[in-house]
Amino acid sequence: MERSCYRVVFEKGGVYLHTSARKHQDADSLIAGVIRVVEKDNDVLLHWAPVEEAGDCTQILFSKKDSSGGDPCTSEEEPTFDPGYEPDWAVISTVRPRLHHSEPARGTEPSSPRAQWAFSVSLGELKSIRRSKPGLSWAYLVLVTQAGGSLPALHFHRGGTRALLRVLSRYLLLASSPQDSRLYLVFPHDSSALSNSFHHLQLFDQDSSNVVSRFLQDPYSTTFSSFSRVTNFFRGALQPHPEGASSPDLRPPPDDEPGFEVISCVELGPRPAVERAPPVTEEEWARHVGPEGRLQQVPELKNRIFSGGLSPSLRREAWKFLLGYLSWEGSAEEHKAHLRKKTDEYFRMKLQWKSVSPEQERRNSLLHGYRSLIERDVSRTDRTNKFYEGPENPGLGLLNDILLTYCMYHFDLGYVQGMSDLLSPILYVIQNEVDAFWCFCGFMDLVHGNFEESQETMKRQLGQLLLLLKVLDQPLCDFLDSQDSGSLCFCFRWLLIWFKREFPFPDILRLWEVLWTRLPGPNLHLLVACAILDMERDTLMLSGFGSNEILKHINELTMKLSVEDVLTRAEALYWQLTACPELPHNVQEVLGLAPPAEPPSPSPPVSPLPLSPTRAPSTPPPAAAAAAAAPQPDSSLEILPEEGDGPDS
Repeated sequence: MERSCYRVVFEKGGVYLHTSARKHQDADSLIAGVIRVVEKDNDVLLHWAPVEEAGDCTQILFSKKDSSGGDPCTSEEEPTFDPGYEPDWAVISTVRPRLHHSEPARGTEPSSPRAQWAFSVSLGELKSIRRSKPGLSWAYLVLVTQAGGSLPALHFHRGGTRALLRVLSRYLLLASSPQDSRLYLVFPHDSSALSNSFHHLQLFDQDSSNVVSRFLQDPYSTTFSSFSRVTNFFRGALQPHPEGASSPDLRPPPDDEPGFEVISCVELGPRPAVERAPPVTEEEWARHVGPEGRLQQVPELKNRIFSGGLSPSLRREAWKFLLGYLSWEGSAEEHKAHLRKKTDEYFRMKLQWKSVSPEQERRNSLLHGYRSLIERDVSRTDRTNKFYEGPENPGLGLLNDILLTYCMYHFDLGYVQGMSDLLSPILYVIQNEVDAFWCFCGFMDLVHGNFEESQETMKRQLGQLLLLLKVLDQPLCDFLDSQDSGSLCFCFRWLLIWFKREFPFPDILRLWEVLWTRLPGPNLHLLVACAILDMERDTLMLSGFGSNEILKHINELTMKLSVEDVLTRAEALYWQLTACPELPHNVQEVLGLAPPAEPPSPSPPVSPLPLSPTRAPSTPPPAAAAAAAAPQPDSSLEILPEEGDGPDS
């Protein structure tokens, strides 16, 4: 079909916009339209316009650059809405068009409010294109522009994504991302421009530091530079895999493409109501102390701590048990002997760095580096807290000494930025150098993987968090994915230092003592993250945030969250998941309901397996029974590798 000013080189009907964030779609939230690639003068445009359900072709709007008249087009008729499919499986986009809104040709008036959703964009303005995963209902494409905005996700109800990509590849070079085979980076068909782009981005070089620098130039992304070695996480995520790295060329897929595929969907039951209990008091704790000072009914006591936390006056004693410094089964005399032994061990390690002369330290760059980094971090850790305020505060000296002694205790790990955030509340509560050191060691036994240079533990936890979120709220995951936030990197700081900077100081004490019980499962901190995202779901999805706005909004939640509300919701999410009769096995692993299926691989991916129901978990036990039967933390939990992308549906 040709006119004097343009030529339509591709046309496909049955391309819908999904405009509702609700889990159950209705007919009004689905807008049928036609996607076209149009050559006009010296430009090539990608154009989408809505059509009426009856298929009135006169309502198809062309690019706003086309002001000429012309005969009505011919187009394939669109089907009316069919409520027979399962809306829960649909991929949702709530972002309204932000770029060029199409305007009708002269003399044409839009027949319905749906015409405002029409848009047109020059192919030269595209930055990247993301394809949907196979098996996510109708296939969709998300187009991101050079300005950073996203066009509404295009859902191909009758297939056609491959055909459109093949046409676009005539005008553009679509380079597969080495980390994400569903993401295509868009470059012009110009060898010098392409060479300059790759040289600038360093996407496929071994050294990707320039890419990291580009991340840090964003004002909101600077939160990730607060801790050393965080850049390694981004660098590792962007480097190609050593084996089987994706080719930068777009590989032509098979021609056969089904328009719709029904996949298995996890149906969660209603979320149960959960009520938090009052904190454990000194009197209640004393009732659990039996003959010889041994604690009795420990599972029940742990469950009470999980349900209500501890009263402030009890924390100094109870935290020593929660962090493994003192044994739950030990007697009072055994505890005294243990404290004497640990005191001697601590001061022997402290003497190791104390006895190093300035001349020796000049020849020990590692120790000198640790000392400099610790001094800088300690000087700005919780300085608004009265325990640490003032220039000559003795608490700062204790923080410094404990962290340097930890370098002697754990030579391989040493000191990494962020550790001072974990030590500060412990020293504040314990107020004893030796006891605080060993309690800190107990905490680091739980989270030391967060600070390892490989960042494999952090990658695995982000993958597990994404897996849980997919089961709990697939539409939210789809929205985040459409905004290039599907990797959940904005949750990195949450997991790295266990929400230390997200809650007020007193609330962190309550949160950590609950998490240290390891109830009702080993990864409650992931459900805490899910709870926060669940609380912010409507704000994120209905505000049309892009990736920068999402990161900014998450950062602005700092000190605005209620720890009791978050813990209540996190526990409710746990019981909602465990009540599901067809909970996928990899989700059961994360929740501690099933052992890992196989040993961990050296490079667990961030993206989890598609959900696949397996045997049902046992009926969730009552709270007290859950405490008795709760599994211990298993550092070998991992997400199985993602299956390769097959034909999109």
